[in-house]
Amino acid sequence: MSTVTFKDFRNDIKPNWCPGCGDYSVQAAIQRAAANAGLTPENMAVISGIGCSGRISGYIRSYGLHGIHGRSLPIAQGVKMANRDLTVIASGGDGDGYAIGMGHTVHAMRRNIDITYIVMDNQIYGLTKGQTSPRSAVGFVTKSTPNGAIENTVSPMELAVTSGATFVAQSFSTDLKDLTAIIEAGIKHKGFSFINVFSPCVTYNKVNTYDWFKEHLVSLKDIDGYDPSNREMAMKTLIEHESLVTGIVYQDKERPSYQDLANGYAAKSLAHSDIELHPDHFDKLMKEFM
Repeated sequence: MSTVTFKDFRNDIKPNWCPGCGDYSVQAAIQRAAANAGLTPENMAVISGIGCSGRISGYIRSYGLHGIHGRSLPIAQGVKMANRDLTVIASGGDGDGYAIGMGHTVHAMRRNIDITYIVMDNQIYGLTKGQTSPRSAVGFVTKSTPNGAIENTVSPMELAVTSGATFVAQSFSTDLKDLTAIIEAGIKHKGFSFINVFSPCVTYNKVNTYDWFKEHLVSLKDIDGYDPSNREMAMKTLIEHESLVTGIVYQDKERPSYQDLANGYAAKSLAHSDIELHPDHFDKLMKEFM
Protein backbone atom coordinates (compact mmCIF):
# COMPACT_ATOMS: atom_id res chain seq x y z
CA MET A 1 0.00 0.00 0.00
CA SER A 2 1.48 3.32 -1.11
CA THR A 3 1.93 6.19 1.34
CA VAL A 4 -0.25 9.26 0.82
CA THR A 5 1.63 12.55 0.33
CA PHE A 6 0.49 16.14 -0.01
CA LYS A 7 0.64 15.72 -3.79
CA ASP A 8 -2.34 13.36 -3.59
CA PHE A 9 -4.44 16.32 -2.45
CA ARG A 10 -3.57 18.39 -5.52
CA ASN A 11 -5.93 18.77 -8.45
CA ASP A 12 -5.57 20.39 -11.87
CA ILE A 13 -7.33 23.64 -10.96
CA LYS A 14 -4.96 26.59 -10.78
CA PRO A 15 -5.77 29.05 -7.98
CA ASN A 16 -6.54 32.58 -9.17
CA TRP A 17 -5.52 34.37 -5.99
CA CYS A 18 -3.32 37.42 -6.38
CA PRO A 19 0.42 36.64 -6.51
CA GLY A 20 1.73 36.82 -2.95
CA CYS A 21 -1.61 36.12 -1.28
CA GLY A 22 -1.26 34.27 2.00
CA ASP A 23 -4.03 31.85 1.04
CA TYR A 24 -1.60 29.86 -1.11
CA SER A 25 0.27 28.84 2.03
CA VAL A 26 -2.97 27.91 3.80
CA GLN A 27 -3.89 25.63 0.92
CA ALA A 28 -0.45 24.00 0.99
CA ALA A 29 -0.60 23.59 4.77
CA ILE A 30 -4.00 21.88 4.62
CA GLN A 31 -2.72 19.45 1.99
CA ARG A 32 0.44 18.68 3.97
CA ALA A 33 -1.43 18.36 7.27
CA ALA A 34 -3.96 15.99 5.73
CA ALA A 35 -1.18 13.76 4.44
CA ASN A 36 0.68 13.89 7.76
CA ALA A 37 -2.53 12.90 9.57
CA GLY A 38 -2.85 9.82 7.34
CA LEU A 39 -5.94 11.01 5.49
CA THR A 40 -6.83 10.27 1.89
CA PRO A 41 -8.78 12.54 -0.50
CA GLU A 42 -11.86 10.35 -0.29
CA ASN A 43 -12.14 10.65 3.51
CA MET A 44 -11.81 14.44 3.74
CA ALA A 45 -14.27 17.21 2.93
CA VAL A 46 -13.46 20.92 2.66
CA ILE A 47 -16.45 23.25 3.01
CA SER A 48 -15.94 26.94 2.27
CA GLY A 49 -17.87 30.19 2.28
CA ILE A 50 -17.66 33.29 0.08
CA GLY A 51 -14.68 35.54 -0.55
CA CYS A 52 -11.17 34.99 -1.86
CA SER A 53 -10.67 32.29 0.79
CA GLY A 54 -13.92 30.59 -0.20
CA ARG A 55 -12.33 29.37 -3.41
CA ILE A 56 -10.05 27.01 -1.49
CA SER A 57 -12.54 24.11 -1.54
CA GLY A 58 -12.12 23.89 -5.30
CA TYR A 59 -8.33 23.88 -5.16
CA ILE A 60 -7.91 20.80 -2.96
CA ARG A 61 -8.48 17.25 -4.18
CA SER A 62 -11.10 15.96 -1.75
CA TYR A 63 -14.83 16.24 -1.33
CA GLY A 64 -15.68 19.93 -1.35
CA LEU A 65 -18.50 22.43 -1.36
CA HIS A 66 -18.37 26.17 -2.03
CA GLY A 67 -21.26 27.45 0.05
CA ILE A 68 -22.83 30.87 0.49
CA HIS A 69 -21.59 33.83 2.51
CA GLY A 70 -21.08 32.99 6.18
CA ARG A 71 -22.66 29.56 5.93
CA SER A 72 -19.72 27.16 5.69
CA LEU A 73 -20.12 26.03 9.31
CA PRO A 74 -23.79 24.90 9.15
CA ILE A 75 -22.97 22.87 6.04
CA ALA A 76 -19.79 21.44 7.56
CA GLN A 77 -21.59 20.42 10.74
CA GLY A 78 -24.32 18.72 8.72
CA VAL A 79 -21.76 16.84 6.66
CA LYS A 80 -20.01 15.60 9.80
CA MET A 81 -23.24 14.53 11.48
CA ALA A 82 -24.33 12.64 8.36
CA ASN A 83 -20.98 10.95 7.70
CA ARG A 84 -18.73 10.61 10.73
CA ASP A 85 -16.10 8.84 8.64
CA LEU A 86 -15.18 12.10 6.93
CA THR A 87 -12.64 14.51 8.34
CA VAL A 88 -14.38 17.83 7.82
CA ILE A 89 -12.59 21.15 7.38
CA ALA A 90 -14.55 24.39 7.13
CA SER A 91 -12.84 27.49 5.82
CA GLY A 92 -13.50 31.14 5.11
CA GLY A 93 -12.26 34.66 5.61
CA ASP A 94 -12.64 37.16 8.44
CA GLY A 95 -15.56 38.84 6.68
CA ASP A 96 -17.20 35.46 6.11
CA GLY A 97 -16.74 34.14 9.64
CA TYR A 98 -16.81 37.27 11.82
CA ALA A 99 -19.52 39.31 10.10
CA ILE A 100 -22.49 37.60 8.45
CA GLY A 101 -21.35 34.21 9.76
CA MET A 102 -20.57 35.25 13.32
CA GLY A 103 -23.68 33.65 14.80
CA HIS A 104 -22.81 30.32 13.24
CA THR A 105 -19.20 30.65 14.41
CA VAL A 106 -20.13 31.16 18.06
CA HIS A 107 -22.68 28.33 18.14
CA ALA A 108 -20.35 25.88 16.40
CA MET A 109 -17.74 26.66 19.04
CA ARG A 110 -20.09 26.04 21.96
CA ARG A 111 -21.41 22.79 20.42
CA ASN A 112 -17.89 21.40 20.14
CA ILE A 113 -18.65 19.39 17.00
CA ASP A 114 -15.63 17.44 15.80
CA ILE A 115 -14.63 19.58 12.82
CA THR A 116 -11.80 22.01 12.05
CA TYR A 117 -12.52 25.64 11.14
CA ILE A 118 -9.76 27.63 9.44
CA VAL A 119 -10.21 31.37 9.00
CA MET A 120 -7.91 33.23 6.58
CA ASP A 121 -7.70 36.59 8.31
CA ASN A 122 -6.54 39.51 6.13
CA GLN A 123 -8.40 42.30 7.98
CA ILE A 124 -10.22 43.41 4.85
CA TYR A 125 -12.83 42.38 2.28
CA GLY A 126 -10.64 41.39 -0.65
CA LEU A 127 -12.96 39.84 -3.23
CA THR A 128 -15.26 42.89 -3.23
CA LYS A 129 -12.28 45.17 -3.78
CA GLY A 130 -11.14 46.43 -0.40
CA GLN A 131 -13.72 47.38 2.20
CA THR A 132 -13.39 47.42 6.00
CA SER A 133 -14.03 44.06 7.67
CA PRO A 134 -14.83 43.23 11.33
CA ARG A 135 -11.09 42.64 11.77
CA SER A 136 -9.98 46.05 10.47
CA ALA A 137 -8.37 48.28 13.08
CA VAL A 138 -9.88 51.55 14.31
CA GLY A 139 -8.78 54.28 11.91
CA PHE A 140 -8.34 51.85 9.00
CA VAL A 141 -8.98 53.72 5.74
CA THR A 142 -10.76 51.86 2.93
CA LYS A 143 -13.35 52.59 0.25
CA SER A 144 -16.10 52.01 2.80
CA THR A 145 -14.38 54.04 5.55
CA PRO A 146 -12.63 56.94 3.78
CA ASN A 147 -12.31 58.82 7.09
CA GLY A 148 -11.09 55.74 8.98
CA ALA A 149 -12.98 52.91 10.69
CA ILE A 150 -14.69 53.91 13.96
CA GLU A 151 -15.83 50.45 15.10
CA ASN A 152 -13.81 48.32 17.50
CA THR A 153 -12.11 45.25 16.07
CA VAL A 154 -13.52 41.77 16.66
CA SER A 155 -11.12 39.65 18.74
CA PRO A 156 -11.62 36.06 17.50
CA MET A 157 -9.12 34.42 19.84
CA GLU A 158 -10.76 35.70 23.02
CA LEU A 159 -14.16 34.99 21.49
CA ALA A 160 -13.23 31.36 20.77
CA VAL A 161 -11.89 30.71 24.28
CA THR A 162 -14.97 32.17 25.97
CA SER A 163 -17.45 30.55 23.54
CA GLY A 164 -16.34 27.00 24.25
CA ALA A 165 -13.99 25.99 21.44
CA THR A 166 -11.79 23.21 22.80
CA PHE A 167 -8.91 23.86 20.39
CA VAL A 168 -7.94 27.47 19.69
CA ALA A 169 -4.84 28.30 17.67
CA GLN A 170 -3.35 31.01 15.50
CA SER A 171 -0.64 31.05 12.87
CA PHE A 172 0.97 33.16 10.16
CA SER A 173 0.86 32.11 6.51
CA THR A 174 4.60 32.56 5.97
CA ASP A 175 5.44 29.93 8.58
CA LEU A 176 4.39 26.86 6.60
CA LYS A 177 5.96 24.40 9.03
CA ASP A 178 4.16 25.84 12.06
CA LEU A 179 0.89 26.28 10.19
CA THR A 180 0.99 22.68 8.94
CA ALA A 181 1.66 21.36 12.45
CA ILE A 182 -1.20 23.40 13.90
CA ILE A 183 -3.70 22.25 11.27
CA GLU A 184 -2.61 18.64 11.77
CA ALA A 185 -3.11 19.02 15.52
CA GLY A 186 -6.52 20.57 14.90
CA ILE A 187 -7.55 17.69 12.64
CA LYS A 188 -6.53 15.14 15.27
CA HIS A 189 -8.26 17.00 18.11
CA LYS A 190 -11.59 15.45 19.14
CA GLY A 191 -13.85 18.48 19.23
CA PHE A 192 -14.20 21.87 17.57
CA SER A 193 -10.84 23.14 16.37
CA PHE A 194 -10.61 26.83 15.56
CA ILE A 195 -7.56 28.14 13.71
CA ASN A 196 -7.15 31.80 12.78
CA VAL A 197 -4.45 32.38 10.16
CA PHE A 198 -2.99 35.80 9.42
CA SER A 199 -3.08 35.74 5.61
CA PRO A 200 -2.07 39.19 4.28
CA CYS A 201 -3.94 40.73 1.35
CA VAL A 202 -1.18 42.14 -0.83
CA THR A 203 -3.61 44.03 -3.08
CA TYR A 204 -5.87 46.01 -0.76
CA ASN A 205 -4.35 45.96 2.72
CA LYS A 206 -1.20 48.05 2.78
CA VAL A 207 -1.13 48.26 6.59
CA ASN A 208 -1.20 44.66 7.87
CA THR A 209 1.57 43.50 5.58
CA TYR A 210 3.97 40.57 5.88
CA ASP A 211 6.57 42.89 7.37
CA TRP A 212 4.04 44.31 9.85
CA PHE A 213 3.18 40.86 11.16
CA LYS A 214 6.82 39.82 11.39
CA GLU A 215 7.42 42.85 13.63
CA HIS A 216 4.39 42.36 15.87
CA LEU A 217 3.77 38.61 16.25
CA VAL A 218 4.99 36.67 19.27
CA SER A 219 5.33 32.88 19.29
CA LEU A 220 3.82 31.20 22.33
CA LYS A 221 6.83 28.87 22.25
CA ASP A 222 8.94 31.86 23.30
CA ILE A 223 6.83 32.57 26.41
CA ASP A 224 8.36 30.68 29.34
CA GLY A 225 5.94 28.38 31.11
CA TYR A 226 3.07 28.88 28.72
CA ASP A 227 0.47 26.15 29.24
CA PRO A 228 -2.24 25.83 26.53
CA SER A 229 -4.41 23.78 28.89
CA ASN A 230 -4.70 26.76 31.26
CA ARG A 231 -7.73 28.76 30.12
CA GLU A 232 -7.04 31.68 32.44
CA MET A 233 -3.44 31.91 31.21
CA ALA A 234 -4.66 31.80 27.61
CA MET A 235 -6.98 34.76 28.11
CA LYS A 236 -4.39 36.75 30.06
CA THR A 237 -1.73 36.16 27.40
CA LEU A 238 -4.07 37.15 24.58
CA ILE A 239 -4.97 40.39 26.32
CA GLU A 240 -1.36 41.23 27.14
CA HIS A 241 -0.24 40.71 23.54
CA GLU A 242 -3.39 42.11 21.85
CA SER A 243 -3.94 38.60 20.41
CA LEU A 244 -0.84 38.94 18.21
CA VAL A 245 0.45 35.49 19.13
CA THR A 246 1.05 32.29 17.19
CA GLY A 247 0.73 28.70 18.34
CA ILE A 248 -1.86 26.63 20.19
CA VAL A 249 -3.52 29.15 22.48
CA TYR A 250 -5.86 26.80 24.29
CA GLN A 251 -6.74 23.10 24.20
CA ASP A 252 -9.17 21.14 26.33
CA LYS A 253 -8.65 17.42 25.77
CA GLU A 254 -11.16 16.32 28.40
CA ARG A 255 -14.46 17.82 27.27
CA PRO A 256 -16.46 15.35 25.15
CA SER A 257 -17.42 16.35 21.63
CA TYR A 258 -20.99 16.95 20.46
CA GLN A 259 -20.99 13.53 18.78
CA ASP A 260 -20.02 11.81 22.02
CA LEU A 261 -23.01 13.36 23.75
CA ALA A 262 -25.64 13.13 21.00
CA ASN A 263 -28.17 10.41 21.71
CA GLY A 264 -28.19 7.81 18.94
CA TYR A 265 -25.13 9.12 17.13
CA ALA A 266 -23.27 5.88 17.79
CA ALA A 267 -25.72 4.02 15.55
CA LYS A 268 -25.16 3.62 11.81
CA SER A 269 -24.56 7.02 10.21
CA LEU A 270 -27.00 8.51 7.73
CA ALA A 271 -24.42 8.20 4.94
CA HIS A 272 -24.30 4.43 5.48
CA SER A 273 -27.94 3.77 6.30
CA ASP A 274 -30.17 1.41 4.35
CA ILE A 275 -32.64 4.18 3.49
CA GLU A 276 -33.18 4.53 -0.25
CA LEU A 277 -34.42 7.76 -1.79
CA HIS A 278 -36.48 7.21 -4.93
CA PRO A 279 -35.35 9.43 -7.83
CA ASP A 280 -38.84 10.91 -8.20
CA HIS A 281 -38.87 11.94 -4.54
CA PHE A 282 -35.39 13.39 -4.85
CA ASP A 283 -36.43 15.45 -7.89
CA LYS A 284 -39.45 16.72 -5.98
CA LEU A 285 -37.29 17.82 -3.07
CA MET A 286 -34.84 19.57 -5.38
CA LYS A 287 -37.61 21.52 -7.10
CA GLU A 288 -38.49 23.11 -3.78
CA PHE A 289 -35.11 24.87 -3.84
CA MET A 290 -35.21 25.96 -7.48
